[in-house]
Amino acid sequence: MKAAARQFTTISGVPIEAYYGPGAGIPNPPGEFPYTRGIHRDMYRGKLWTMRQFSGFATPEETNRRYLYLLEQGQTGLSVAFDLPTLMGYDADHPLSAGEVGKCGAAVSSLEDMEILFRGIPLGDVTVSMTINSPAAVIWAMYLAVAERQGVDWARISGTTQNDILKEYIAQKEYIFPPEPSMRLVTDTIEFATRHTPRFNPISISGYHIREAGSTAVQELAFTLRDGIEYVDWALERGLDIDEFAPRLSFFFNSHSDFFEEIAKFRAARTIWANTMRDRYGARQERSCKLRFHAQTAGCSLTWQQPYNNLVRTALQALAAVLGGAQSLHTNSLDEAYALPSEQAVTLALRTQQILAYESGVANTPDPLGGGYLLESLTQQTEAGANEYIRRIDAMGGMIAAIEQGYPQSEIAAASYRYQREVESGERTIVGVNRFQSDDHPIELLEIDESAARHQCEKLARLRRERDNQCVRKTLDNLKRAAEGAENTMPFLLDAVRSYATLGEICEAMRTVFGTYQETAHV
Repeated sequence: MKAAARQFTTISGVPIEAYYGPGAGIPNPPGEFPYTRGIHRDMYRGKLWTMRQFSGFATPEETNRRYLYLLEQGQTGLSVAFDLPTLMGYDADHPLSAGEVGKCGAAVSSLEDMEILFRGIPLGDVTVSMTINSPAAVIWAMYLAVAERQGVDWARISGTTQNDILKEYIAQKEYIFPPEPSMRLVTDTIEFATRHTPRFNPISISGYHIREAGSTAVQELAFTLRDGIEYVDWALERGLDIDEFAPRLSFFFNSHSDFFEEIAKFRAARTIWANTMRDRYGARQERSCKLRFHAQTAGCSLTWQQPYNNLVRTALQALAAVLGGAQSLHTNSLDEAYALPSEQAVTLALRTQQILAYESGVANTPDPLGGGYLLESLTQQTEAGANEYIRRIDAMGGMIAAIEQGYPQSEIAAASYRYQREVESGERTIVGVNRFQSDDHPIELLEIDESAARHQCEKLARLRRERDNQCVRKTLDNLKRAAEGAENTMPFLLDAVRSYATLGEICEAMRTVFGTYQETAHV
């Protein structure tokens, strides 16, 4: 017997329709090109966004326990935070790692660490996002090897690696290699994913860190989408067809505090990307034109003064992301201006999403604010402003050329300076910071001591003693030869991680071929 269709109503029982409109000036309904109002007709009526809390600290063992806890609390996807040495391609026992192991994320130096990180978590049944960029191909190879050891077919795994090296040069500065070889590694992962992992997204093109660096909403949108265009160009040059890989490109945006501007930004993002895929690249498949994105609430908006105010900021920003049509969402914790989130704080952050999803009614209809004069005007203005930036970067010869000229970096620096001057002058109010100050009350903080570093170094020493070091040297030599040539590096990276070559050893092998990058200062 067929189940009765679910009825969507307000708390008082008033029916909620699937779509309201259209009227003059209102874009097409949700699920119709150019997807301004959402990429699916029913949006959250059919499936809620994935609640994917970004998490990682200290050792893989401790992070694994946090993941199991979050899944028990109702989180529906995992998002891995790595520590700074891992992000920079160094092992925990490297001299440059001193004082940083496990401090801003989980320390992962080998396949053994990755196996521990996902112990008891079946990779065929949970989506996993990994925030890693310059060494993303190496970390992804470790993830694929863990799936093999769990007996999970690669065709079943789903999730994404961030793998967005261009925004590192623009904003976050966690790069290893120069732009050209870095883009080659990204393209290698896109090609390999197209051939071998049909449900895993090889890249999440990220505006989040661009916004955290101080950009405006329009700059975040423009530079992110232009980065996406650059990745498309490289994949096409590799010989891939646009409809082979475009459906697997995903995006990652900041959800900041200016409520209507953020919703407009998300709507404009879908519109620009759909038109770009169809008109610039001739994409034929509907999925190639649909921009899918993860959102995270704005870390840069959190204050150490009056930290409980951060709960309100996060709730407002999360609501903007949901009304803007996010496919997955991370909500920041109240204590993140001080430290990595405590268990209590991260639970409150997750509960914020769950209250939005199950109690607020905002999931009952797609784009409920669509058609409002303010929102439609802001959407059009944001789209126009972003397209103007994209045209300028096209005229410079693309995003790599623009980065080498310092163009996006200088635009962000100027916007950040203007904003800070407004805060310092009192023109822009930050509650608890430059107005409405009061004494703060102590809050529980998560502290990471040096025991995590000692534990990781001891594991590495044992690993190097017990593994087949002749096999390790062979796989690293093969990787170097592949890097010197034009072959896809992913099969060689997989061989290296399967031999338990460490992250640092693999990245050092590629450094000897690719060199390292030093940014040129632009005044």
